[in-house]
Amino acid sequence: MSDLDFRWGLIGPGAIAHRFAEAVQGLPGARLVAVAGRDEARSRAFAERWSGPAPVAASPSVAALLSRGDLDAVYIATPHSAHAEAVRACLQAGLPVLCEKPLVPTLAQARPLVALARERGVFLMEALWSRFLPLYGEIGAWLRRGDIGPLRAVHSSFAFRLGFDPSHRCFAPALAGGALLDIGVYNVALSRWALEQTLGACPALTAVHAQGLLAPTGVDQRVSAQLVYEGGAVVQFFCAFDSEGDNSLHLLGERGSIVVPQAFWQGTRATLVRQDGETRNVERPFEINGFEGEIREAMRCVRAGLVESPGMPHAESLALVATLDRLRAAVGVRYPFDNGQLAP
Repeated sequence: MSDLDFRWGLIGPGAIAHRFAEAVQGLPGARLVAVAGRDEARSRAFAERWSGPAPVAASPSVAALLSRGDLDAVYIATPHSAHAEAVRACLQAGLPVLCEKPLVPTLAQARPLVALARERGVFLMEALWSRFLPLYGEIGAWLRRGDIGPLRAVHSSFAFRLGFDPSHRCFAPALAGGALLDIGVYNVALSRWALEQTLGACPALTAVHAQGLLAPTGVDQRVSAQLVYEGGAVVQFFCAFDSEGDNSLHLLGERGSIVVPQAFWQGTRATLVRQDGETRNVERPFEINGFEGEIREAMRCVRAGLVESPGMPHAESLALVATLDRLRAAVGVRYPFDNGQLAP
């Protein structure tokens, strides 16, 4: 692998994949080489859109992409239900993986994939991009220094109105739809991250209280939840496809608070207010579009021969999906593949 030319493949040329491609093509020393998906015409259009001085190839299949022999890693952006199959294929081919959140829909699917990555010595990372944003680097420093004291509670919302369509990936059980896996994952993940920054590790989850409204297809379209952690810290959040939220994140400490006032999962502004009257406002804009942080981290880890990222380790991905499993169970959502088998 050249230090100046990290070559990416991409599986699943959907909407979020464009953001990834924009970041990769804008980063020095990185480029998108090939893309594959279920629809070859769509793959060709995606490849043409992101071709530059060096063309991006449209592979006729995932198998063809994985057998090219010129890729350093693969980014997976398929619907949630197809993550496990794609991740497994990449790991078996010896190709490092950066997979969109959630890594997979269930803990039963996650465990064997993490075991496979470790057995094969192949890098695997869940693309929880928010953890690598410049703003959260600043907030993490505040929390680790104890600027607001011990963290007592986290409140957040992520909600927007999405018209019901039973075939849309957000509402289809076979595609692992639902608000929790699509957007609530950010509420849970960044709450866990904040506790980790304060305590050195996220404490054990001791209680889950959740209520939800199911869509006609049986997936969650609205969830309100409270998570209680060992030591007494409480996380409360709301996620929904049928409401407008303020989409903020509030970190409440013994001696102050931190607020990311809007679109917290892609935040660029935060305010810290201390009990002694001190106020700090910080802005940390994206370099490209925000995805560059997780991409740089994945490339750094692959070049270093690591199998996981210290910034998003396997244990955190397992703990995150385990929490999402408990929340889905609490609101009564089941998927066709909840027996642990790969989705079709």
